[in-house]
Amino acid sequence: MADCTIDWDAFFTLHHEMPREGPGSDAMTEQVARALPPLPDGAILDLGCGPGRQTLVLARVLRHSVVAVDTHRPYLERLAMAADYAGLSTLIETRQQSFFNLADEPGGVALIWAECCIYIPGFVDGLRMWRPLLVPDGLLVASDVVWLTDEPPEEARDFWQEDGAQVCRVEEKCAQAAAEGFEVLGTHMLPKQAWWDEYYAPLEARGAALRSGAGPALTQVLDANDHEIDMWRRFGDSFGYVFFVLRKVGDGPD
Repeated sequence: MADCTIDWDAFFTLHHEMPREGPGSDAMTEQVARALPPLPDGAILDLGCGPGRQTLVLARVLRHSVVAVDTHRPYLERLAMAADYAGLSTLIETRQQSFFNLADEPGGVALIWAECCIYIPGFVDGLRMWRPLLVPDGLLVASDVVWLTDEPPEEARDFWQEDGAQVCRVEEKCAQAAAEGFEVLGTHMLPKQAWWDEYYAPLEARGAALRSGAGPALTQVLDANDHEIDMWRRFGDSFGYVFFVLRKVGDGPD
């Protein structure tokens, strides 16, 4: 997914109407959201929101308006319809924009939620880029992939390195966050089943349905998808997703 040479038309063909764009579950989003300390005044941004499953949970649990940001218009349209159906449309605003170039004024955001998307800029670069937007004591919640062992299998290490993900142990990412002006309030491990039920299972089924008649670009995307699922099946005990709950502290490197 991090490969800049990807054919995005083929990618979105595979991902069309998938429930979510990364490992996760409504239950896990709710668990992390309910464990947050009281929020300071300010906006809530859900960055890289995709089809917005977590956006709906945040609006429902926090009872606060949420600005859902993504570059792919069809995701935002799906989210708007889902919000209307759930009776949450007054709490959810969609915005088609890159999180590399957000329109928000510095120092006005109470909570940045970055579920399964901080790997795109990289964990440290994402923290540096978004920290100035936060109010004093503002929160940043990001989920990212980590190693669960000190000696990950070489094949798994090569896979994540080729994907561009900066994978390390939880303790290392916590140290990186502290160095960027954040207090780590907590970490929450995503259960392994949350990778499968609403992410890999529907992707695998759709990929199989698309195989017949797929052209070269789509075949390349399907092959990469199958390879990723195979890596998870064989080495999924060595890596996992963790939510990092961070609070902006001090003057930091704004």
